[in-house]
Amino acid sequence: MDVATATAENAGEMVKDELAEKCQKLFQAFLEEFQTGDGEVKYVREAEELIRPERNTLLVNFTDLEGFNQELATTIQEEYYRVYPFLCRAVRNFARDHGNVPLNKEFYVALEDLPTRHKIRELSSMRIGTLVRISGQVVRTHPVHPELVSGTFLCMDCQTVIKDVPQQFKYSPPTICRNPVCNNRSRFHLDTHKSKFIDFQKVRIQETQAELPRGSIPRSLEIVLRAEAVETAQAGDRCDFTGTLIVVPDVSQLRTPGVRAETSTRVAGGPQGFESEGLRGLKALGVRELSYRLAFLACNVAPTNPRFGGKELREEEQTAESIKSQMTEKEWEKVFEMSQDKNLYHNLCTSLFPTIHGNDEVKRGILLMLFGGVPKTTMEGTSLRGDINVCIVGDPSTAKSQFLKHVEEFSPRAVYTSGKASSAAGLTAAVVRDEESHEFVIEAGALMLADNGVCCIDEFDKMDLKDQVAIHEAMEQQTISITKAGVKATLNARTSILAAANPVGGRYDRSKSLKQNVNLTAPIMSRFDLFFILVDDCNEVTDYAIARRIVDLHSRIEESVDRLYTLDEIRRYLLFARQFKPKISSESEEFIVEQYKRLRQRDGAGGVSKSAWRITVRQLESMIRLSEGMARMHCCDEVQPKHVKEAFRLLNKSIIRVETPDINLEQEDELEEEEQQEDGNAIPNGVNGVNGHVNGMNGHVNGMNGHVNGMNGHVNGINGHVNGVNGHAEPGSQPKPSLRLSFNEYRRISNLLVLHLRRAEEAEEEEELKKSAVVNWYLKEIESEIDSEEELVNKKGLIEKVLHRLVHYDHILIELSQAGLKGSESASTEEEVVLVVNPNYILED
Repeated sequence: MDVATATAENAGEMVKDELAEKCQKLFQAFLEEFQTGDGEVKYVREAEELIRPERNTLLVNFTDLEGFNQELATTIQEEYYRVYPFLCRAVRNFARDHGNVPLNKEFYVALEDLPTRHKIRELSSMRIGTLVRISGQVVRTHPVHPELVSGTFLCMDCQTVIKDVPQQFKYSPPTICRNPVCNNRSRFHLDTHKSKFIDFQKVRIQETQAELPRGSIPRSLEIVLRAEAVETAQAGDRCDFTGTLIVVPDVSQLRTPGVRAETSTRVAGGPQGFESEGLRGLKALGVRELSYRLAFLACNVAPTNPRFGGKELREEEQTAESIKSQMTEKEWEKVFEMSQDKNLYHNLCTSLFPTIHGNDEVKRGILLMLFGGVPKTTMEGTSLRGDINVCIVGDPSTAKSQFLKHVEEFSPRAVYTSGKASSAAGLTAAVVRDEESHEFVIEAGALMLADNGVCCIDEFDKMDLKDQVAIHEAMEQQTISITKAGVKATLNARTSILAAANPVGGRYDRSKSLKQNVNLTAPIMSRFDLFFILVDDCNEVTDYAIARRIVDLHSRIEESVDRLYTLDEIRRYLLFARQFKPKISSESEEFIVEQYKRLRQRDGAGGVSKSAWRITVRQLESMIRLSEGMARMHCCDEVQPKHVKEAFRLLNKSIIRVETPDINLEQEDELEEEEQQEDGNAIPNGVNGVNGHVNGMNGHVNGMNGHVNGMNGHVNGINGHVNGVNGHAEPGSQPKPSLRLSFNEYRRISNLLVLHLRRAEEAEEEEELKKSAVVNWYLKEIESEIDSEEELVNKKGLIEKVLHRLVHYDHILIELSQAGLKGSESASTEEEVVLVVNPNYILED
């Protein structure tokens, strides 16, 4: 600073800074004269507010300054650090004129709405001392400390009081005692009662991902906040900071062992004789006496995009009216028009993910996750979460990561992270030691940064188990508790989690349950409200549509994306709809209870393997949350049965889609008959047998795919169609009912047969291994269940079909004839076939 207090030797002259004093007069004139459009002096009312003890900062709009006096505005912008104390003095005089404020109260000025915004990368040493506005994401906040602004010192030798010694970023006692007789230069005592302190907080910001040039690591910058600006920025916020770049001595460098930062010009040449050699090597390049670093002194903090997505989304006390007042007339009309849209559900899905074809259920689930349920607090103070967690499990190339990326770009507070590269501390919060003060501070992890937003975790199944455990608490209680390094803290993580995972072994195995397909623990699975399973099926129609969609996108990107609503409109609508707190109506209550009972009974009846996971009370809460999300989306104050129906359907979809299909044992014969009728030729029996097997196999695979996709009708349709053909061919014949076995029953019979055959093999009883002997053995085993001859025939047919299936499709058993494998030229009669278990088959529970 140019204003310096001369020491006693210079006969106590004061150096006047004329430019700065002129600025002070002009600025005071601006505060007293600047009027709003209706002729009212703008800053008088705000100055009267400063009388209150907790207020000390006047917020001034920079555009007003430019309108009042362009020269003043330019000077302030270019010489900000130099004139800042004088601007504060002007505010103090202005406040005293308009109210009785205490004499010793300090005042500060904060400037907002600077025309240009800079990135962290653009800050160079030429900008030191000028007024700039930068933006970034807050990653770490420090506790608030008092900072010494001007100190009053007591000379220890002659007891002279030295008042108002200005302090700049470090403790600086007077250079020499002001008493002409006393020559004390070092022994001073700070009088804390007469010194002035101010709130002081350090914040670290980082470049946002969108601003990064290619191949570079995000830069971070320390920001110093003072007075009223403290505690305005929280970890995870994207903020604009107005202020100036300053140079501070790098204290952490001084304390680092091994790095000699020289603080004085005189080098103490000790007996070692090393110090006087001078500095060598790259370490000393650019270091003169002390290492300095850049910091940023901010006078004002504002959310980057205050209307939608900045801080506003987090403030719970917002109402629909306050949001309406923030919108222009046109925007509000659009929101109203969207709320009246009859087909809103579908239109929002297509507008949000226009580049992804199909997968409608997943889009609906993610849409409801963005709207979210209503968080509640019970009388005892326990909180019930309102956020919806979604997990997408699917084969490679089913657009899982695409969904996550879309959500991350769309949602204002969304964090995208990958499972393998995330540690437990990186997801929740890390306790790190500050370089300067050497105290522990908490650095926010992904879940904290996404507070009141969405955390997208890709490759969820590839996370280490010990890292997955860290998410348990965040997913249900919505807090993160840390007890380490002397820091005990419970932090908020009110975030929805959108996870994507690959099945074990890369592809989804339909014959196994969801639990066996996904490498996740049961507690984590029950915390997800919705599970979506994307299976990459071969289907001519969808393959054609997807291929057309992708080629369209690549050839003409702009035209092929048809959005009904723009992303900004959806953001506004989302913000408005999230203000609704729908209550559950009495009809809906009964409906929810009924559906839950149904789910539980089905779960109990079918055994554990029947449904994808156990239905617990969490699924009931999921249903409530999803129905509240539906009601919010339609801007209703009450949850109606239609909302519950849709929620139940989604929940059901995510549970049923992975049930193992029933085994249709008739399929091969039907398809075989159909082939025969279509060909119309008499084919020799042996050849037809082989054809039948192969065709049956194809039919079985297609049927299974259709079934798992929830199209039971597809398989039944084939049955019906085939029976119809048979009916035409042989008039008078009854269409026979299809033989179906539940998967559990089929598994039980196959295990029984495998155990029997293995036992016989070990005992080397070759007679027992013959097919007829195996059938007879099985019928003997179940003779207590057979009552009539007809039932015996049925059971014999059934076991033959099961054996046939075990040999030809599941390849669990192998048929051997006397001469070689079954089906070769010299295959002998049916009776002599020997069955052995495939040596690679492992018996499952």
